[in-house]
Parts: sequence; C-alpha cells; structure tokens
Amino acid sequence: MLPTLFISHGAPSLALEPGRTGPALQRIGQRWPHPKAILIVSPHWMTSGLRISARRQQQALHDFSGFGPELHCLDYPAPGAPELAAELQQMLRQAGLDATLDEERTLDHGAWVPLRWMYPQADIPVLQLSLPAWPAAQQLALGQALRPLRQQGVLIIGSGSLTHNLHEFFQHYRLLPMQAGSELYAEEFRQWIMARLQARDVSALLDYRRQAPHAARAHPTEEHFMPLFVAWGACDVEVAQVERLNDEMSYRILALDAFAFNEGETV
Repeated sequence: MLPTLFISHGAPSLALEPGRTGPALQRIGQRWPHPKAILIVSPHWMTSGLRISARRQQQALHDFSGFGPELHCLDYPAPGAPELAAELQQMLRQAGLDATLDEERTLDHGAWVPLRWMYPQADIPVLQLSLPAWPAAQQLALGQALRPLRQQGVLIIGSGSLTHNLHEFFQHYRLLPMQAGSELYAEEFRQWIMARLQARDVSALLDYRRQAPHAARAHPTEEHFMPLFVAWGACDVEVAQVERLNDEMSYRILALDAFAFNEGETV
C-alpha cells in the first residue's frame, strides 16, 4: 500500500513561488508509484456534514483574492472519479457516516496547488472529500473509515498547515523574507507534534489543544490542523511510522511540514 500523507499547502502563491516546499512536493510525487486515484481533504471545503466531489472532470477553483492575475490563470484539469466517489459514499455509510455526492464542486487551492507540484501532468483521477466541522477524535475516525481505499491503490492526502496564525502573519510577518528563520513558539509546537507522532501518542495528540505548547497561538482556529488527523487515521495509528518529508518554515511562523504515515509495509 501507499503511505498516507499530511501536507502543509501554504498560500495559493506556492503555485508560483515554490521556495523549498515546491521541490519537496515534487520529490514526494516521484518517490512512490503513481496512485490509481487521489483522495484529498482540505480545510478550504468545510461542511457541516460530509460531501464528496463527484465530478467527471476536475478543475481549479480560485477561492482567493489579493493575488496577481497569473495565479488565476492556473488550472489543474485532472480527471474526476465519480464511480469511486459513489463507492466511497457507500463505504462511509457502512461506517455510520452519511455523505452526499456533489457533482459541481471543483478543487480548492488546498487541493490543486500541492497537486500541481506533486503530479504536474494532472493525469491521475482526483476526488475531494469535504472537511466536516468535527473535533479531532472524529476526524481520526473519519480517516479510519477511509482505510479500505488504500487497498485499491488510492493515495489519501490531508492538506492543511502545521501552524496557521494568519493574524500574526498580517500584523507582523508578511513583509519579511519568506525564509527568515522561525519563532520559538512555532518551532516548539511543531517539534512537540512530531515527537508525539513518533511516539504514537494518540491520547496526547487528540488533547493537543491543552497539552501542546502554544497550541492556541499556533492554531487560533483548528481547521488547518484537522486534516492531519484524517491522514493519520487512514493509517493504523497503533503501529504507524512517521517520516517528515518537508520542514520549511515560511515567514517565521507558518510551518510547511509534510509527513508520510505508513505501517512499515508500504511500497
């Protein structure tokens, strides 16, 4: 089986300003055999319940403003996976999770921006699962419900951000060089998360809001952190190994870490 991935997708401008993250995503896409399909979860499609993108043809949704026209010209015309979407709907229902097929929803920037680096040919079928407004334990259970897809060669990606304090970014850091070191609080948070993942400390991670250093500052709101639990849960967390695939820190406070999770038997 392929590993499961958590990827920090950064700002939409990552599509044109790769820093160290773009090449890291390229290496991820080249490291393992191409999947038969990709399922991706992003905080930029949040819903009260579960929805599955069931389009036959995907395209890029430009769900942002304040960027130059060159970014709005980019697309990611991957094929969709409507049959797999219908199969996923039934799979989730068997796990007690109701999901609705959405034939209109296209790929938000949390999905298409990293995929343009990982698989630039856009030739792998992609479906997107919405991120429900659930706490961490339920996100982990959602990931567990997705595990059977891995037996079919589907790559499961949680796309978010390991730290995500945009208020501080706009107030204090946005004019700094992109690669300008890191603030202590952001570094302490990311190292705690990595250590807990390596220790397979499920209870501590589910309680990260209280136990992790500077958790509320690293994530004033939780949506960009929740895809990590989906990706981790899609692996067997009791035996899961974690590998850090990217460790770029952007503008001192935005951690662009990427992780691969596997059971030690993945390709």
